[in-house]
Amino acid sequence: MVCPFLTLPPMLRRFLPILMLVLAAAPAGFAAADRPNIVFILADDLGWRDLACYGSPWHETPHLDRLAREGMRFNTAYASAPICSASRASLLTGKSPARLGFEFVTKEPGTKVNPRPMQAPEYPLNLALEERTLAEMLGPAGYHTGFFGKWHVSQHNGYYLGWSTTHGPLQQGFAEGDPDFGSHSYGYKESPQLADQPLPAGEYPADTLTDRAIGFIRAQKDRPFFLYLSHYYVHTPIRTRTPWLTEKYRAKLPAGADPDRAVYGGMVETLDHLVGRVLQALDEAGVADNTLVIFMSDNGGHPEYAANGPLRGSKWNVYEGGIRVPFIVRWPGRVAAGSTCDTPIIGSDLMPTLSAVAGATPPAGVPQDGVSLLPLLRGGQTVERTQPMVWHFPYYHPEGPAFDRARASIGIDDFQTSQTRPQSAIRVGNYALVHFYEDDRDELYHLSADPGEQKDLSREKPRKAAKLRAALDDYLRAVNARFPTR
Repeated sequence: MVCPFLTLPPMLRRFLPILMLVLAAAPAGFAAADRPNIVFILADDLGWRDLACYGSPWHETPHLDRLAREGMRFNTAYASAPICSASRASLLTGKSPARLGFEFVTKEPGTKVNPRPMQAPEYPLNLALEERTLAEMLGPAGYHTGFFGKWHVSQHNGYYLGWSTTHGPLQQGFAEGDPDFGSHSYGYKESPQLADQPLPAGEYPADTLTDRAIGFIRAQKDRPFFLYLSHYYVHTPIRTRTPWLTEKYRAKLPAGADPDRAVYGGMVETLDHLVGRVLQALDEAGVADNTLVIFMSDNGGHPEYAANGPLRGSKWNVYEGGIRVPFIVRWPGRVAAGSTCDTPIIGSDLMPTLSAVAGATPPAGVPQDGVSLLPLLRGGQTVERTQPMVWHFPYYHPEGPAFDRARASIGIDDFQTSQTRPQSAIRVGNYALVHFYEDDRDELYHLSADPGEQKDLSREKPRKAAKLRAALDDYLRAVNARFPTR
């Protein structure tokens, strides 16, 4: 039998090895020229129902609504944690906070965990440099990477949320970036005069963080890029320079609503405006049709301001209101416009999804807790998970002396009124189990029939509860999770 290679013309035989090397280096499933740019926009503390496209009866969010109309809206998307640092560490690595041992917000070195009925683990400090991040996966695949905004998976440098010089984005694979506060009220501490400069009706505050992100898009439009835009909106402090927005939402809210809810509504609309500026920049750069845009929040909404209902709970606990978040994907020509997906997904899915999109090499020999969402983006209804969806929060919160003093001033035992006590949760199918460590108690809910988690089925369905509790315990032991102790 004659080798087919020998039947080729001499010129083609000469260049065939080079051609084979080029094809081998191209991303699986996509030609190199077809690799999309990737823009990931992360909101801070935005509640699941804070957007009009998710059913908010008050907030106006036309740009994010447009993003949903032009892409896919996920109805059952989860953050990996009910608190920001832990959720962000999971987004960056594809690992659960329990596996990372990074379950809480970063604290200054030496911060002591306050004694409670149970002793919580030591606070996390820095995401280990050994962890391979999204940027360290996408950079070698040919993407120019940029991180702009809130990092918060390392100790602070110089000021609150200042990037660490040893464990910041630039030390974990990102080629460039900036921690600019933009127009968020965090910046008022640095520029207090801004707080007293209200803007006229119809005018939004200038936002240098968004300016920097747009500058990145314009500079990189001729090569594949990965932009991670991490907004500080809509995190507290609830302050704004747009009284015209406050008045607008004061008129829309029910009578007797907390006045800060109107200010918060203006912050939500401002966030939407800033997202709209990024979408416009993609259009003007001529790259919108070849750009995958993903928008989500890092955890559930703040209990005092966000619209978490009808879900139970809020930021800081593992009920649905603390972990379910908006999640929108637009990818022209690949994701059907105006589509929705009810399949549960979680933040740790971002790493394997972007790896598949970019044709990048996943971290070799490194366990992952997420799965690629490409089957869902292509219209499928299921994904096969090798790990269960688990949330692990072995802490009390709010915590610390300030909380103790506030409760003591009104004669209330702080630990009795703490909004969150050490807890974990697991979701399998339509069932969710929440475990409380203080009294070794479980609650079981059927989420499709009871999304507000009002009817505990643990006594009615003890076998189901026991099965989910065993699955939760098995996973946490397998990843060497840290636990509260007596």
